[in-house]
Amino acid sequence: MRADEEQVCVVLCTAPSEKAAAALAQAVLQARAAACVNVLPGVRSHYWWEGRLHEDGEWLLLIKTTRARYAALQAAVREAHPYEVPEIIALDVADGWPPYLAWVAQQARGPKGV
Repeated sequence: MRADEEQVCVVLCTAPSEKAAAALAQAVLQARAAACVNVLPGVRSHYWWEGRLHEDGEWLLLIKTTRARYAALQAAVREAHPYEVPEIIALDVADGWPPYLAWVAQQARGPKGV
């Protein structure tokens, strides 16, 4: 695998409820598209949708994966997400503790190097 494919990234994704967030976390983990998902409650989102301003409570998922598994992660989120246009934003990790970054890369690959 090329070094850029091993690049760890954190993907941000919001969900409308705890149940939806848990389902999304399970979907990306079952697809072996991520190593870990943190679910944070109590997010207030302010945004434009269909020409109107909205404010809603949401749950934020912080998903740890690699660039090599990002397409699979995006597909899993799109399939399981209740929103028409879900937030799926990948941020490259500039630095981190090497053993943790290696663990993320290993887990996202899965047991057979998926």
